[in-house]
Amino acid sequence: MRQKLIITLTTVRGSRQYTLSQLAGYLVGLFLLLSALSFFISNLLLVKTRDDLQGLEQEKITLEEQFTEALGTQQLYLENLAELGSRYSEVFYQRAQLEEEKIRLDADLTEIESILGVLTDIPEDTTQVDRSALLQAATVQRLFLLYSIPNGLPIKGTRIGSGFGTRVHPITGRRTPHNGLDFPSARGTPVYATADGIVEKSGYDQGSGFGNLIVLQHNLGFKTYYAHLQKTEVESSQYVHKGQLIGYSGNTGRSTGPHLHYEVRHLYTPLDPKHFVDWGLDNFESLFSNIEVVAWESLNAMYPLNQGGPQ
Repeated sequence: MRQKLIITLTTVRGSRQYTLSQLAGYLVGLFLLLSALSFFISNLLLVKTRDDLQGLEQEKITLEEQFTEALGTQQLYLENLAELGSRYSEVFYQRAQLEEEKIRLDADLTEIESILGVLTDIPEDTTQVDRSALLQAATVQRLFLLYSIPNGLPIKGTRIGSGFGTRVHPITGRRTPHNGLDFPSARGTPVYATADGIVEKSGYDQGSGFGNLIVLQHNLGFKTYYAHLQKTEVESSQYVHKGQLIGYSGNTGRSTGPHLHYEVRHLYTPLDPKHFVDWGLDNFESLFSNIEVVAWESLNAMYPLNQGGPQ
């Protein structure tokens, strides 16, 4: 009897049997074996593919993180670059401002030096700091002399009436020396000290014809006289400063009308007050050439009067 392969299939409708020959059985078995092998290989490939996909997914996540980090780093670089650009612009602007300020300071120093007439022979390569120090020293020295030696007007808003020198006296009618300047002014016009000093006399002066008189002693042997005053505002031995109110003009003593009689003396020698009235920072050298009776050479040894070069 020939060998046969019987296959039984059972369903809800019942069981059915199929009979196959031995060759057909071999073929079916081989098919089943190949199917099982294919299923096994497919599963292996699926697992490997899934692992590969998981690896790729992890690599994708890593690359995304690296890309994000790279973008962040690039953004940081861009921000730093923008900040550096902003700082550069700020520094460039500040440098331009400093250059402008340096030019302005140089111009100011040159103008001040020109006004004062000092430091004309200093080397061109002298630094701005050294120029400022030299200018400051010269200015302090000159201000000291301007506060020590009488200068400027003792009364404001008036003109000079009688000048310094010989004149016909308005009362006696004789030619006599006039040792000062007369400033016609209304009674009660303020009178000011023309330099720092101490009050030698303040009050009515008998016999001189000056009436109410103030005499101030100043540094370096100078004195100033303020005569025919209506009222005095300082007392003897009182210290006064330049520009301080000391009295009011009037018509006391031997006088033909309200005015201030103003004198400048050096060691009792009357000097022309006009040179002192006109003297200041802008013409500092003028006094030392106009007033020849004062031994300026000895003063120059103590306080160099010309800062333009070596003494």
